Amino acid sequence: MVEAVVRQVDPGVPVTPVHAKRGKFLRAEPVSSLYAKDRVHHVGAFPALEDEMCDFGPAGLSSGRSPDRLDALVWALSALMLQERAEPRVRAL
Repeated sequence: MVEAVVRQVDPGVPVTPVHAKRGKFLRAEPVSSLYAKDRVHHVGAFPALEDEMCDFGPAGLSSGRSPDRLDALVWALSALMLQERAEPRVRAL
């Protein structure tokens, strides 16, 4: 569904479907180390994301909800900073 909506807005946007092979906590560990090394910085305020980041642990969120914002952040940072790429990809405008 998300891919279909993105394609309606701009068919040229690259969309890479992902499927989780590990739990959210395990996927978040390498990204957490990027924060510990001071390699990730946010510009602006993201209070809902920050709440999820502070509340997240091995058992998930204390509320039992899914940490959607945190999970999206982990997928994005993993793709941008943790995967080896042969060469940088720049999309032409």
